[in-house]
Amino acid sequence: MSDERVSTDGGMQTSYGFRTVSDGEKQSMVNDVFHKVAKRYDIMNDVMSGGLHRVWKDAMIASLNPPKRPGFRFLDVAGGTGDIAFRIVEASGRQATGTVLDINGSMLGVGRERAEKKGLAANLDFVEANAEDLPFADASFDAYTIAFGIRNVPDIDKALREAFRVLRRGGRLLCLEFSEVEMPLLDKVYDAWSFHGIPRMGEAIAGDGEPYRYLVESIRKFPRQQDFAAMITRAGFSRVRWTNYTGGIAALHSAWKI
Repeated sequence: MSDERVSTDGGMQTSYGFRTVSDGEKQSMVNDVFHKVAKRYDIMNDVMSGGLHRVWKDAMIASLNPPKRPGFRFLDVAGGTGDIAFRIVEASGRQATGTVLDINGSMLGVGRERAEKKGLAANLDFVEANAEDLPFADASFDAYTIAFGIRNVPDIDKALREAFRVLRRGGRLLCLEFSEVEMPLLDKVYDAWSFHGIPRMGEAIAGDGEPYRYLVESIRKFPRQQDFAAMITRAGFSRVRWTNYTGGIAALHSAWKI
């Protein structure tokens, strides 16, 4: 399936999975997917990753290593249910403060409710907005995180430029995303599970396999690790690196605003 992937020249704007849609149409279609899966989003991630997303996210937070002192401010984009933000706050000894931004109100509703239950509401704001047009001043954050969300943004280049803008000098970008499997045989097994198992599991869990079909296809359209790294560099970032997890099923891209 690797020949389906877009390059650094773009293509995600009009890619709804393997379908090509008109410019400007993708966002509303993606919104509909996440309205449908919001209540079962974490279960969905367990299904899509075999539970490994939890290990990958913990590794992402360990890489960020938020300081255990007041003043550290982060922005978690496409993080409506709060999964990453909660981990960052806890890793900082509940010293960090953050903004969880998502374009989908249903996802944010789940996150706000979970923050209250965890006693983390005082550390977090929840903002409904678009990653391509962030409602924040320049140099507002020490870190920008996004996990399994960047491939759902129509104009990835624009979102990366916005990430660069809102980070302070010395600020860090961390992006965790499903990527290209680079381990022989594992890619065949993963393809079989993705295109046959995941939609069926989605139907069983959520009563609708179609959102899961889109999500699987969107993974196969997302740029390869080196192509995505080139896009991050083009947005102005320095020291761009990536680490593959589980043979490349997921990859963590790291970069700095210097």
